Amino acid sequence: MLGDHCAAPADRVLLGQPPKTGLHCKMVLRAVSRVLRKSKAKPNGKKPGAEEKKVYLEPEHARSRIADFAFKELVALPREIDLHEWLASNTTTFFHHINLQYSTISEFCTGETCQTMAVCNTQYYWYDERGKKVKCTAPQYVDFVMSSVQKLVTDEDVFPTKYGREFPSSFESLVKKICRFLFHVLGHIYWAHFKETLALELHGHLNTLYVHFILFAREFNLLDPKETAVMDDLTEVLCGGPGGAGGGGPGAQNHVKER
Repeated sequence: MLGDHCAAPADRVLLGQPPKTGLHCKMVLRAVSRVLRKSKAKPNGKKPGAEEKKVYLEPEHARSRIADFAFKELVALPREIDLHEWLASNTTTFFHHINLQYSTISEFCTGETCQTMAVCNTQYYWYDERGKKVKCTAPQYVDFVMSSVQKLVTDEDVFPTKYGREFPSSFESLVKKICRFLFHVLGHIYWAHFKETLALELHGHLNTLYVHFILFAREFNLLDPKETAVMDDLTEVLCGGPGGAGGGGPGAQNHVKER
């Protein structure tokens, strides 16, 4: 789903000057970084007022996609495919795409600019293997997420790839757990790093990924509506309502709570 957009020109308004022809990807990132960091609030864990305006909801940005897909058909379970196989394949794909999307702005997500893992007014904490709550910065939280999900999707006992291997009885609950973590990462990219995403002209990729992910989660009741409420305004703009990308669908109101 995500193309190699590393060499996309930076946004002229944010940079204050037209991009130079042939500018190398790293030079673009550094230029964007210098300008955007000047507009950040002091490192106190809070975002500046401009970010709270939710630039990602502005129509010209929300309309951006990399392609026109019939997402409701794309996420539906094919008749010949086993449900667990379908969930495993798509969950693994979403993990790789969201990890790639985050990597495009990871240079800007630091312990200073993102002292907490926040989305709007919601702060997330990591829980270690003993169930102890760990307060961490956003990059630390994302690293915990990606490391733990990587461990799960490469575990043959959880995500079997060999013929004849069975999925564990806890498989669907583990998929829901993974989706919840990946949703946190997507939400943080929109809330804290949409300006950088916009400057790199990757917002179309981000919107397409978000729509696909949310509609897949709706189709199979993988996300608790209480968990996703923090991004309901974006979800409504991108996925819901008349003319939305696939609409709400019958599964939109019948999620299963899984914490």
